[in-house]
Amino acid sequence: MNLSLPLPRWADVLLMPVLNLVIALAAAAIVVMLVGQSPREVMPVLLKGAFGSARGLSYTMYYATSFIFTGLAVAVAFHGGLFNIGAEGQATLGGLGTGLVAMWLSHKLPAPVLLPLMLIGGALFGMAWAAVPAYLQAYRGSHVVITTIMFNFLASTLLVYLLVNHLKSAGDMAIETAPFGPAAHLPGMHEALAWLGIEWPSSPLNISLVLALLAAAGVYAMLWHSRAGYRLRAVGSSEGAAAYAGINPKHQVIIAMGLSGALAGMVGMNEIAGVNGKLLLDFVGGAGFTGIAVAVMGRNHPVGIVLASVLFGALFQGGAEVAFDVPGFSRDMVVMLQGFIVLFSGAMAYVIAPWVAVALHRFGGGHRRAEGAKVPGASLG
Repeated sequence: MNLSLPLPRWADVLLMPVLNLVIALAAAAIVVMLVGQSPREVMPVLLKGAFGSARGLSYTMYYATSFIFTGLAVAVAFHGGLFNIGAEGQATLGGLGTGLVAMWLSHKLPAPVLLPLMLIGGALFGMAWAAVPAYLQAYRGSHVVITTIMFNFLASTLLVYLLVNHLKSAGDMAIETAPFGPAAHLPGMHEALAWLGIEWPSSPLNISLVLALLAAAGVYAMLWHSRAGYRLRAVGSSEGAAAYAGINPKHQVIIAMGLSGALAGMVGMNEIAGVNGKLLLDFVGGAGFTGIAVAVMGRNHPVGIVLASVLFGALFQGGAEVAFDVPGFSRDMVVMLQGFIVLFSGAMAYVIAPWVAVALHRFGGGHRRAEGAKVPGASLG
């Protein structure tokens, strides 16, 4: 049996993510049964908690918003030939930048002026934090995976130091800043919809979801419909060929990581400006690491990343409902389900894809090679 047959592009983009998800859910169901729970009881509660009400859907999309930003961050770096593990730290520094702008100017500027400055501040701080590993990779040969992992810990430590020693509200035991002025508040989705005469329940969901979707559209336009995106993807595909064509690979490493860090830094608009209204510890909450899984499952394409973000948002929200409503089902079991999805969307995709290609070739395409066929397991790009 020939397991080197190409996988059609449509199958890699559409069929494989769905198949990986189905297999992951099946494997998780088996484990759920082994621990004495019923998948027939768990899955309906999870789906109802995530999508069964306007409030549940709002929480799902609130989580998805941060995942879109970090998933895009990982994807942009990936298309430049880099594996950015540092979205967690870049989002942390982005929130710091967002928070500092709000602290200094929220009582001086109106919201229409302040909110864009907060967005720019977060993006610039995230970009600057990513630029250091990028420089070390491009000009000193340090591997970006190692440096970005280290920078996650440095970002967390830096935020703790600044909050404890310089930014914490005087006389307050909580390690957080004083609340920002009203101008720094990013309107919630229920407030925005109320302007249109639509009643929607209050929730953490805010209009940074619109920013995330615009960022996804912008990444798509940049990567596949601009010269800058072509140069970046050319280096990611073959650094040697790109250099031969006159593209400077070192410059593209800096650009890819800079854009990646800026996207991760925008998480601060969702968490700091949209929800908390102050700078505090651990506001990222693992969204940077989840962004890696989102990018893998979304095949590093903005559309796939948005869909995968909604899936992981549903797992976070629905999992909380399951842990509350189903006796004996803990939050750790939801994390297990997320792990299965990452496993089958990432490593196991390379095992499953060749067999899918053989099946499609045998039953769907005969001996004709599908247009746009890909090597099984390859990422969209």
